[in-house]
Amino acid sequence: MKRNILILSAIAVVLMSVFTTSCDKEKDKTYGKVMVTHASPNAPGVDLLVDNTKVNTADLTFPNSTAYLSVETGMRNFKVNVAGTTTTVINADLTIDENKNYSVFAVDSVSKISAVVVADDLTAPASGKAHVRFIHLSPNAPAVDVAVTGGAVVFGNKSFKDATAFTPLDAGTYNLEVRVAGTTTVALPLPGITLEAGKIYTVFAKGFLGGTGSEALGAQIIVNN
Repeated sequence: MKRNILILSAIAVVLMSVFTTSCDKEKDKTYGKVMVTHASPNAPGVDLLVDNTKVNTADLTFPNSTAYLSVETGMRNFKVNVAGTTTTVINADLTIDENKNYSVFAVDSVSKISAVVVADDLTAPASGKAHVRFIHLSPNAPAVDVAVTGGAVVFGNKSFKDATAFTPLDAGTYNLEVRVAGTTTVALPLPGITLEAGKIYTVFAKGFLGGTGSEALGAQIIVNN
């Protein structure tokens, strides 16, 4: 009996040591956050893999985004696979820094699909302000300006894959338009864009110039906070 008690005590010590070491390792881990957006107009739904582990529960389809995913810091491998298959259409390494935020966009037509990675500054806007950025993700559209309807340019001369910084704007409802850069030619009206105080937004041009249905030229708004 005494021998059995000693054996059990020894096992308990070993298990406690393993558990404590495991907890210490978990506490040592640090994380950043990554949002992924499907912005390839004619690509099918996709799965997302981080270091070969699938992280989405449902297919990510155009033009939707994930929530921010917590990802361990360091060099991480990201794969975008055709949903339900092992066919990889994007395979990229990304360095994740502690407490930093990133957006990854799968862009271009399906035959040329690639990734655009931007850092996300989620600093809270000042009182009465919203933060807004614009990203040009329409593969065949020319360089564009984003302007107040009939008025001043807010974001100027952005080409495919270009992204602006987050810019403070007064909260409110805006009528905007996307123009061919340097002209008054309106490629896409954006009426009734409501910006709430304290919110951070990404507006991206999506689809194809001349596209139809779900692939038509348009704009998508992401709330980043």
